[in-house]
Amino acid sequence: MREAVTAGAAPTDVPSGRSMRAAHIYWRARTLRTQLLSLFILIELIAAVVAGAVSIFNARSATRIEIAASMELAELWVKEAVLLAQRETPADRFLADLSSQLRRARHVRIEVRDAAGNVLEVRPAAVVPAPPGGETEAPTTSLPTWPLSLVSAPAPAWFAVLIAPPTERRVVPVVVQGVRIGSVDVVSEPKDEIGEKWETTALLGAVGLGVTLAVTGLLYLLVGRVLKPLTALAAGLAELEHRRYRVRLERPQPAELAIITDRFNALAEALEATLAENQSLNRRLITAQDDERRRTALDLHDEVGPSLFGLKAHAASMAKVAEALPEGAAAEMKERVRDLNAIIDHLQAINRGMLNRLRPMSLGQLPLADVLSELVSGRAREYPQIRFSFAAEGIERSYGDSIDLTLYRCIQESLTNVIRHAEATSVDVRIEAASGPAAEAVVMLTVQDDGRGIDPLAPKGLGSLGMKERVEGLGGDYALESERGRGTSLRVVIPLRAKENDARNTAASKTTT
Repeated sequence: MREAVTAGAAPTDVPSGRSMRAAHIYWRARTLRTQLLSLFILIELIAAVVAGAVSIFNARSATRIEIAASMELAELWVKEAVLLAQRETPADRFLADLSSQLRRARHVRIEVRDAAGNVLEVRPAAVVPAPPGGETEAPTTSLPTWPLSLVSAPAPAWFAVLIAPPTERRVVPVVVQGVRIGSVDVVSEPKDEIGEKWETTALLGAVGLGVTLAVTGLLYLLVGRVLKPLTALAAGLAELEHRRYRVRLERPQPAELAIITDRFNALAEALEATLAENQSLNRRLITAQDDERRRTALDLHDEVGPSLFGLKAHAASMAKVAEALPEGAAAEMKERVRDLNAIIDHLQAINRGMLNRLRPMSLGQLPLADVLSELVSGRAREYPQIRFSFAAEGIERSYGDSIDLTLYRCIQESLTNVIRHAEATSVDVRIEAASGPAAEAVVMLTVQDDGRGIDPLAPKGLGSLGMKERVEGLGGDYALESERGRGTSLRVVIPLRAKENDARNTAASKTTT
């Protein structure tokens, strides 16, 4: 039985737990300003409910006391009016005159009934003639009529139900010469009192609502002003996340937030200094690597290339010498020479490939735009099914070995990735000189294709990571944007201050060598 009860309760607990988790997630997703204002409004709502309950309780007690007092006063007044009317009015028209003299008192309704219990209609009160030589006086039996205009709007039904006392009726018999000829009923009528209480309660509620709205608006502004440094801090952290360490925050007035801002600025300065140091080391490393590749390429070009050419020349002379030998020895010698020439051709192809990978020999010898255009044109000749386009605007003949080689490698790696993976039909390569932040001169490279894009979950290739490190080592930005089915766009921005650093690092490297 216990297991059955537990199993039956589980389905009802699961939605409750999910709703609580959803509410918790929704609450955590709100801003601090929203959370603070929500708590304030919740407290105001609770206070309003408590104040409303207290007001209704007080209004209910006051209404009951007021109605009870009005009933007592009205009953005494009716009895006095009956005795007074008996003395001055004949019995045959006593009830009719009585009904005209009794007026509605405050919070009560007075009804005059005959012996059969029928309610008599109220007639206009008779005007009492002024005594001789005296002034006309108002009848002492009439009560003042309270205006109903005190209540601007009728109380709603729910309010009336909450504070209205039970209806009370008191009957005063009218007896003339020992015979009961009728009665006077005094019935409680709390409508006016309820209306007054509603008017007071509604006025207090309106004032309270206005004050709450005003305070909420003021708190919204004040909390926003107090939390503004935190918003700026969040924006600063986003800048640090994107590795823009030059951001600095203004020092706010609150001491606690000022301390946080000071620590943030100190952290940004330390990160900027560290980044500058790393970039300097990377530039020196890249320069050293480029110098080593350059020397290796020169050795291959100046030493290995001529040596292979010499071997080929010796092989050709050996083939001529073999013609003077006997036919069998000559055939065997020519076969060996052909094998030797094949090996030499293979070594020359390897040498050219190594030279191209280490450093294209045309860099520094020809204008940069021509070298890059030839690179793109070469790919277009190899893959005619893909449309390649190249545009260069405002670039210099050369930006130094490091920048030139970086741009060359970025285009080479991008075209290789497009050919191997993108399944693109067109590739657009554009390089131009432009102005970066703070009017800093930069050279900008863009490679755009219409291929299938890059899977965001796919790991980055070593070629892309190497180019990214190389660009960032020069103080530039390397951005690769892609959507599946919408192609890929590579954007490289290199500041031209890296050209001066490259020249200094190259000079330092040569001096060290």
